Amino acid sequence: MKYIAKMFIWLIIFISIIVFYAYREIEVKSDGLFYSNIYDVPVKNVALLLGTSEYVSRGNKNIYFVNRINATVDLYKNEKIKKIIVSGDNSDINYNEPKAMQLALMEAGVLEEDIFLDYAGFRTLDSVVRAKEIFGQDDLIVISQEFHIRRAIYISTFKDMKMIGYVAKGANVDYRMRFREVFSRVKAWLDINILNTQPKFLGDKIIIE
Repeated sequence: MKYIAKMFIWLIIFISIIVFYAYREIEVKSDGLFYSNIYDVPVKNVALLLGTSEYVSRGNKNIYFVNRINATVDLYKNEKIKKIIVSGDNSDINYNEPKAMQLALMEAGVLEEDIFLDYAGFRTLDSVVRAKEIFGQDDLIVISQEFHIRRAIYISTFKDMKMIGYVAKGANVDYRMRFREVFSRVKAWLDINILNTQPKFLGDKIIIE
């Protein structure tokens, strides 16, 4: 019984070390590679807008969605970017993140021909890798909230990409969001360093002029 208890304690210690290391490594590798002031953002040809749902529970508008759209439009209208890859989940017939974001961008004045839809951005890793493998972009700016950008940039550093980020405003981050982000970072670290996880789908290349 004592042996089992000791093994359990050591297992907890080992997991804690992995969690701390993964969290900190993503923090360190992404530091200095994202911007919150639009005037500091270098000009890039293409942006990668990471998807999220337009609405949350009870039909309320998702503030993360709204702020990502606003950030993208700001970059576009300030001529910091020319083209936008909108990458998100379209795994269900009634759920289409890329299309919802495309419509919101167009309503805000972005030309339809400047928007490219990636319907297979099921996870951050998929979105980042597909930006390079499908859309041929290895030097671009990613748009999302800071916690999300850090993971995207971390993944890109192992895929021979030059990625910077532009931070969209967030929302009040509660303990559930913080708890979820810890495990999202651990999963990202495992995907890159241990599991060699690949996107769920690749497919034919899409040329961005």
